[in-house]
Amino acid sequence: MRYNAIHAALAGTFLAAAGLSGALAQTNPSAQQLINQLKPNGALSDTTRGIKPLAPGDTGAATTATPAADNAGTQAPAAAPSANLDIDFASGSTTLTPRATAALDQLGKALTSQELASYNFKIVGHTDTVGDSGTNQSLSEQRATAVKSYLETKFGVSDSRLQSQGVGESDLLVQTPPNTPNESNRRVQVINLGQ
Repeated sequence: MRYNAIHAALAGTFLAAAGLSGALAQTNPSAQQLINQLKPNGALSDTTRGIKPLAPGDTGAATTATPAADNAGTQAPAAAPSANLDIDFASGSTTLTPRATAALDQLGKALTSQELASYNFKIVGHTDTVGDSGTNQSLSEQRATAVKSYLETKFGVSDSRLQSQGVGESDLLVQTPPNTPNESNRRVQVINLGQ
């Protein structure tokens, strides 16, 4: 089984390097991958889905990034651990599809795990550029609220641990012109807010 996981990871790396990864449907991370991405100190980048490429000459000995210092010598705050999920909704609505609930079930397991149970999270809804910006803003807010409600109802995640926010098309993952559908931009971001 480990052999298959390594081959799958290497194949994903090869496809990404070849620019072919967009042609394949992306899968959402498992509960354990989400735990690793969302826990503080050493969280992995959500863009690599658990694979951290080494820079040329890097031995991999130091894997924890340190915050960069500014010109005054003070440390800049480290980015909060976060994960991007592809959450499918029925077109133009807040109705979760079966694929969406499968992804949210993994998130619910992660948020109720021992490793993350003491942390608070922000659920941020994003849209692509199809439609007008006002409608997209409202839709992203409603979708973030739908995700929050699902996690509260199905997994018993306390309302006090979750915030929801919609940002519409204002924070695109992939820059596109107006009225351009892009699945990568229709996402939900989960951010660890701390304890």
